[in-house]
Amino acid sequence: MEQPEVSRAIRKYVTRGPFAMVAIALLTVGCQSTPQAKPAARAAASLPASVPLVTTPHNWPDSKSYADPLSFVTRSFDLDLDVDFGSSQLRGSATLELERVDPSARDLVLDTRDLQIDSVSTAPAGSDDFRRVRFVLDRRDDELGSALRIVMPRNAVRVRIAYATSPQASGLQWLQPSQTAGKQSPFLFSQAQALHARSMAPLQDTPWIRATYTATLRVPDGLVAVMAAEADAANRRGQTTFRFRMPQPIPSYLLALAVGDLDFRVIGPRTGVWAEPSKVDAAAKEFEDAEAMLAKTEALYGPYRWGRYDVLMLPPSFPYGGMENPRLTFMTPTVIAGDKSLVGVLAHELAHSWSGNLVTNATWRDGWLNEGFTTYFERRIMEAVYGEERARLEWGVGQQDLRGALAELKPDEAWQGALAPDLSLHKGQDGSAVAYEKGALFLYQLERRFGRSQLDAFLQGWFDRHAFTSVTTPQFVAELQDGLMRQYPGRIDAAFLARWIDDAGLPADAELVQSDTLARVDVQRMRWEQGSLATDALQTSGWTVQEWLHFLNRASRPQPVARLQEMDRRYQFTVSSNAEIAHAWFRLALASGYPGLEPALQSYLVGIGRLKLVEPLYEDLLLSPSGSEFARRVYAQARPGYHVIAQIRLDRLLQAPP
Repeated sequence: MEQPEVSRAIRKYVTRGPFAMVAIALLTVGCQSTPQAKPAARAAASLPASVPLVTTPHNWPDSKSYADPLSFVTRSFDLDLDVDFGSSQLRGSATLELERVDPSARDLVLDTRDLQIDSVSTAPAGSDDFRRVRFVLDRRDDELGSALRIVMPRNAVRVRIAYATSPQASGLQWLQPSQTAGKQSPFLFSQAQALHARSMAPLQDTPWIRATYTATLRVPDGLVAVMAAEADAANRRGQTTFRFRMPQPIPSYLLALAVGDLDFRVIGPRTGVWAEPSKVDAAAKEFEDAEAMLAKTEALYGPYRWGRYDVLMLPPSFPYGGMENPRLTFMTPTVIAGDKSLVGVLAHELAHSWSGNLVTNATWRDGWLNEGFTTYFERRIMEAVYGEERARLEWGVGQQDLRGALAELKPDEAWQGALAPDLSLHKGQDGSAVAYEKGALFLYQLERRFGRSQLDAFLQGWFDRHAFTSVTTPQFVAELQDGLMRQYPGRIDAAFLARWIDDAGLPADAELVQSDTLARVDVQRMRWEQGSLATDALQTSGWTVQEWLHFLNRASRPQPVARLQEMDRRYQFTVSSNAEIAHAWFRLALASGYPGLEPALQSYLVGIGRLKLVEPLYEDLLLSPSGSEFARRVYAQARPGYHVIAQIRLDRLLQAPP
């Protein structure tokens, strides 16, 4: 979801010739398995200096972390935690195994947010002789939290921190039994991306650093603990201690856990679903194609390297559509439509097993390397499993979303239209607002210019070369130039790269994916809006969710109320059980002054915590005095059920003066 000075730097060095970006001297440090204080000789010899970075004293380009990986790097860690629902806290210890990159370094800096640090001890390699050392917890920054600074003895490479999380930890949501489907047991789940792992444990919370881990969770009787990791063979319902291990190195934002009344259903040899008992069968049915998706993606981009691929369906308060935690995708229940019409979200999260989890953006500025790649792969998976036209429908809806997102950017937000904006210049911002769809379209342009099979081979090589490492935008561009651009000269040039990666907005020569199905929807919609086609005469039998979303999202605003009432009588949009269609309908209806929405809209906003669906509706309501009053009243009721991440975002929106 979020990134070294690439914007102006790209424009500067791409104009030096087609092979000027073989490497980036100031940035290659972020892409090594072991940090290097100096760039590789080839990089120094082949590149002009880029625009200077805003850096730490050690020239580290991640503006979202206090960690200094040129002094110490975490190679593995162990969590030993009690899950206390009474106090809404995790309590225990984190033990970090470190590599000393700089032998003279004496200060280890970790990221924390609202952690209670009880003690810090260190030990030499291979020793359990932990001895207490001095530490300082810096003043809290609203965005970054507090740096934990630990004095490291000369021979220390192991650090044990005794700590507890805050009841208001930004990466954890503690649900009362009444907020769950079963109404009998409490529920806990985490959300670490982008900067919330530091609210769960003291870590070097940057995607540049990857580490393996083990974990022990002690939970109340009757509850089941799961993690995005290998579960110990002895883990089972009825016990209170659950153990896990993650043998593949992951970035901290992929740390994930959940505790609740959970059941499991097998889908395929490597796939299954966790959910509350009353929801698990519906989830298993909706996601039954996960094994087929996995096999199709392996055929495109190489072997799946995480063992299992399971899905955890969470309560409705989960703030996102899905989260690609390795081995255990976290998923919103709003995608359970009963007809697999919204399983594109599942395809997206599964695709992250390659783009994001296997090969990770080194900083949040490079987030499009995760999300843009994954959106492109999602469409390829949907095509492979459900056919070309289904994929074109998904492309069409996504392209419309992209146009809308770009159009809604205010002048001071235009920088978000670039794929890799400099986040050091925009404190508190998450990065590109269009990274998903613009990044996907960028890869589609490469497909059209170089050929699909050639691009697939290049991308599979990218994953093979960088498996379990973190990468930067300039590194990808350098390999693109040294690979496809060298093999097929003249297909794209430096100006093309600058337009797509550096510039805000969509290039004028962008080639879009066309859908005959959506074109036919547009013909009917325009005739309906012009009054030459009555509502009862609309030919909508067999329409997919994507066709309805296209129709509703592209409808002119405002529409005559009488016309919308005809639509609502025929299609029952106001009470639709499909969360995406209801969202699109509510936005159109609000823009048109449609009466009588309040009960259904209130129920929707209180019952769903997914930010993509609720935040735009609150924004729409705030456009009128009566809507503003209604929004604030509903939010006061809904807020306790929203995740802290959603609360923070919506507090800024709704608690500001009218």
